[in-house]
Amino acid sequence: MANVPPPVKKSRKGPPPAVDLTIGNLEKSEPGSLKPLNFKVPADFHREFKVYASQQGISMLDLLQEGFKMLRERRG
Repeated sequence: MANVPPPVKKSRKGPPPAVDLTIGNLEKSEPGSLKPLNFKVPADFHREFKVYASQQGISMLDLLQEGFKMLRERRG
């Protein structure tokens, strides 16, 4: 009987991904660009907030920004 070496095992994973040194989360956003702000509020508050914004004829975003600005000015 002939002494045959076992077959060479080939990796099925493929080549590793290329290293990308430009990570997007280290760059600053442009001023004025919109970024998501995600948090949960009670359903009753959401409804009241949305109705009030609608009654004032402004978006919920405008209402939030105006309220934050007023609070920041008052508290310093």
